Amino acid sequence: MDSTMQDVQLTITAIMRHACDLHGDRTVTTATGDGYRHTTIREIGQQAGRLANALRRIGITGDQRVATFMWNNAEHLTAYMSIPSMGAVLHTLNIRLSAEQIAFIANEAEDQVIIADQSLTAVLAPVLPFLETVHTVIMVGDGDIDALTESGKTVLRYDDILAAEAPDFDWPDVDERSAAAMCYTSGTTGNPKGVVYSHRSSYLHAMMTNTANAVGVGFSDKVLPIVPMFHANAWGMPYGALMAGAEIVMTDRFLDSKSLIGLIETQRPTVAAAVPTIWNDVLHCLENEPGHDISSLRLVTCGGSAVPMSMMKAFQKEHDVQIVQAWGMTETSPLATIARPLPNADDEQYWAQRGTQGRVVCGVEARIVDDDGNPLPHDGEAVGEVQVRGPWITGGYYRNHDQSKFVDGWLHTGDVGRIDSLGYVTLTDRAKDVIKSGGEWISSVELENHLMGHPAVSEAAVVAVPDERWQERPLAVIVVSEGAEVCAKELREFLGDKVVRWWLPERWAFIEEVPLTSVGKFDKKTIRARYAEDAYDVIEHRD
Repeated sequence: MDSTMQDVQLTITAIMRHACDLHGDRTVTTATGDGYRHTTIREIGQQAGRLANALRRIGITGDQRVATFMWNNAEHLTAYMSIPSMGAVLHTLNIRLSAEQIAFIANEAEDQVIIADQSLTAVLAPVLPFLETVHTVIMVGDGDIDALTESGKTVLRYDDILAAEAPDFDWPDVDERSAAAMCYTSGTTGNPKGVVYSHRSSYLHAMMTNTANAVGVGFSDKVLPIVPMFHANAWGMPYGALMAGAEIVMTDRFLDSKSLIGLIETQRPTVAAAVPTIWNDVLHCLENEPGHDISSLRLVTCGGSAVPMSMMKAFQKEHDVQIVQAWGMTETSPLATIARPLPNADDEQYWAQRGTQGRVVCGVEARIVDDDGNPLPHDGEAVGEVQVRGPWITGGYYRNHDQSKFVDGWLHTGDVGRIDSLGYVTLTDRAKDVIKSGGEWISSVELENHLMGHPAVSEAAVVAVPDERWQERPLAVIVVSEGAEVCAKELREFLGDKVVRWWLPERWAFIEEVPLTSVGKFDKKTIRARYAEDAYDVIEHRD
């Protein structure tokens, strides 16, 4: 029996029209460094029409890739609305990658046009001559662009080309399964790989994000996506906010903790999203400069790496801000799980559930498998690789790279963990970062979380290093909090009642800062390399 329901396409265009028609007076605020500039969703919709007309005039007529090289701001949001809606593909370039990786990504994606912030001219100029398919650069903002014109590319001013166009555009009827956007993985191992999001997957991900069991964004909210818009579509926050009619606050390049605290105090966002390192810096700044009020935040979605329990408790107790851990990947659009505790949980269960990566959101399935691919029980004890599938999870990389990660409809995430009987997923490591000592696994994530619970520890990263007797042992790399003192012996004693004895690291290094990847995760590949090069002053301590 066929249904009689209307077959309406789920597209970015539909989100844009809904936002402009019903929520057009809602405000989009962008930080400027010495204040804030404000516009409305309706005005951004008009700018989207102008941009589409300008892109059509310079040759974007089909599903060509239009790249962005930008901070989080109103112009980037305009591109988010305009480029997919005109039938082209939005390609968000990661501004923090190396020049070689940026060139590789732009060339493989065959980007035709780049829309870039003028403040990033010094980063873009050296790589621009090596971008083989890019013919035009559109610069947002004032300032010198001579370094770009030397590349031989056509360089245009964003304000000039939009001023020459009408706000009305004949938006085509795009297929919901066609490509809307693409984003490349951060490339910590090998070359980055492209993930292509469809209109349908982006629409469904935005709907899911706005459900109460996920982030629960509504039109009474003001959303602050600190996570970069070049990383997995800012975790879907822009499209979710537009769909809900929420107001949006953009950080632009002003991401230091003092600027973020000032933004939160003055603009009063209610929902935010960022990696743990950002919130860790904010917490330390609040501790050093008490008296600030960030209580407008009712919910902070935090992911990218494990969120320290001590940090979640400090924000909730001292600032009335709930940080909720979530998990996902570029390949999962990215939200797959979120750690909301069950309503009947007692205090111990509440924090235990908050400390996991959470349960899958509706639409996503998860399982764990052993080394041979056999499913393992969800008993909270069995440990295996996490695999997921669902309507906003990619079924393959662009140009079919690394197809071994996709088997029987399941994505091999490369994350290792366990799932309990209630469905809570706990990650213990990345497959490439696991510590296997004497044939037994040690969780670097659990060690890191416990170490960052020590009051003298600002950051802690744990990696596997070679050991003659046990093949591998953990190395703990520690950043001590400003004004504090702590030694390896104290930290081993602190861990003594929290983990089994044979997990305790014998090797310790105290450093100024932990190296980070382009998306703010601990760069364990670099830590291992520096250890191998004897770059760390390693202290060995055994009881």
